[in-house]
Formats: sequence, C-alpha cells, structure tokens
Amino acid sequence: MRDDEESAAQYQPLRFHIVTGGALKRLAVLCILLIALGLWAYFTMMRMPGESFTGPLPEMTIRQETLRDELKGHVEMLADKIGPRNVLYSQNLDKAAKYIESNLRGMGYEIERHTIEAGGVAGHNFSVQITGSAHPDEIVIVGAHYDTCYGTPGANDNASAVAGVLALAKLFVDSQPERTLRFALFTNEEPPYFQSRGMGSLAYARRCRQRGENITAMVCLEMIGCYRDEKGSQRYPIPGLGLFYPTRGNFIAFVGNLGSRELLRQVVGSFRRHAEFPSEGAALPGWIPGIGWSDHWSFWKTGYPAIMVTDTAMHRYRHYHEATDTPEKLDYGRMARVVEGLKPVIEELAGPQSGPGSGTAGQE
Repeated sequence: MRDDEESAAQYQPLRFHIVTGGALKRLAVLCILLIALGLWAYFTMMRMPGESFTGPLPEMTIRQETLRDELKGHVEMLADKIGPRNVLYSQNLDKAAKYIESNLRGMGYEIERHTIEAGGVAGHNFSVQITGSAHPDEIVIVGAHYDTCYGTPGANDNASAVAGVLALAKLFVDSQPERTLRFALFTNEEPPYFQSRGMGSLAYARRCRQRGENITAMVCLEMIGCYRDEKGSQRYPIPGLGLFYPTRGNFIAFVGNLGSRELLRQVVGSFRRHAEFPSEGAALPGWIPGIGWSDHWSFWKTGYPAIMVTDTAMHRYRHYHEATDTPEKLDYGRMARVVEGLKPVIEELAGPQSGPGSGTAGQE
C-alpha cells in the first residue's frame, strides 16, 4: 500500500466521526426546533382555559327536557315537514323563511329582513336584536344558516343549529344585556354560493361593515346534533391533531382562526365554567379544511372576530351532505345541554365585562 493510501485509510474513521457528529448536531437542533414549534402551537392554538367536563353526564333537568323537545320540534319541522331548502327547492326555502319569521315574531321580536338575490332567486337573512342598555354600539351576534345542500333534508346541517339559535333567542326575550345582542339566520351558505358573493352571511357581514357596526363577537352555530361515544368515532382534518384531542366524538367543539383566538378562549373558558358537558377548542389557521366552513368565515372576511360552535360535521357525522341526514339521527338530549350551556356564555359576551375585541380581527 502506498504511503498516501495508508494515510487516507488511517484518517478515514476520524473523518467519518466528524461528519456523523455534525449530522447529529443538526438533527438535535431540528428536534429542538420542532419541539419548540409544537409547544408554541399547543399553547397558542390548542390550550384552552379551564378543563373539559369528564365522566357520566348528570341526569337531565326538567328545563333541559323541555328544551330537548323544543329543539326536536324545530328540526322535525325544517328537515322532515319542509325538507331540502335551497335555490333548487325555492318553495321550501321560502317555507323555512316563513317558519323562522313566525317563530321570532311569536317571541315578540321586531324582525329585520335582509333580502339578497342569487341565481335569480331572492333569499332572505333575518335578524332580531335586544339593544344594549349600556353599550348599544357594541354588538354580539349569534347566528346560523337555514339552507341545505342539494339532495339532503339537512337535519343536522343545519336545522340543528337553526333550532339552537331559535331556542337561544327565546331564552333571551326578557333579558337586558349591556351590549346589543342580535340573533341572525342566514340563507345560501351551501354550494353553489358557499364563500361567494351570493352567500347570505357574507352579504350580511359586508352590510354590517358598510354601516360601521362594531361587532365585538360573532358566534356561529354549525351542526350541533351528533355525539358518539365509540372509540375512534372522532376524526380530524390534519394528521397529528388526534394526539391532542379525544378519539371519541362526544364533545362540542369551539373553532376559530388565529385572529379570533382571544374570543375563542373567552368562550371556551366560560362554557367550561357553566356547562357540565365535554368541550374542546382550537384556534387554527383558516386554510385548514373545515375551519372556515360556515358563516363565521364571512365575518372573518369583513374583519370581525368570530368563532364556530360545532359537532365537527364530516369528521364525526357520517350522514354529512347526504339524503340520510334525517331528524332521528340526532341526539336532542345532548343538543339541549349544549344550548343551555351556551346561554351563560352569551350572557357574559353581552354583559358588563370588557369585550373580547373591538370589532376587528386580523385576517390570515
């Protein structure tokens, strides 16, 4: 062997260890960065105030049983007796609108109708409000859409949420909030108008902005009727979330974007203080599938803080956007517990404490 070959062979192991050591250092730095990123994401986007309720649910109260029957009646009317509600079934959409108007008027509210035209069909948004006694210019909105996807009667999507908004409006009839409290029902959330100019809530939110309205919080109800106790019944839109959240779909979820995380944290903390029901919350980037898939998105687009209250839709409910989305599939007892738990949350949002926002929220 030549001298230079011997020298190279002699120092080859040394060079190997040097390269390996550098790679290990880079790997260690990468691991530290990933851990730091994970911790930042957890505490910024996923860690919520309070603790989720665990264990068997308490026996239903008489008030909850009454609320359960009321919610069931609304869902059966909208999904069973009226059926599919969209521009292809414009007569049904009108029937649903009249049903909503009749209920709100029967509660004693003065109704504001906001009409929009899409595809040659007139659609209507409805809102009622209780003017704030101390801060009337600060507005809290609780809303949901009442139209359905083509070919489905829409019991869970979204008669369940409409029932929730109507029930909450009834619970607040005699209240005297310090901020203005508004209940709204929107048309045209589903395709082909989803996230387009014809979307009822987007037209509504843009009008609010044009009017200079200071909406401090928008709470959107979107599918609140499905709860499952089997292990593995809950899925998530991106890999890894299942490491932080339950695998059983027995909870109500509170969802917001990063610009609305302050509102989200306030709402989750309030719900956990008052409701004996499992709950989870996450403030995630709006581009993640499902995070912006309802009317809260319209308020994000117009710069208002907004969150969604949901059973997580297709990530749990196998009848999502199907003809099988019928009233008997829903759990009205747990719906009642959720709606009852939202009442003190809304009271706090519309109450005397400092609001979660000033009517603006960063867009992503």
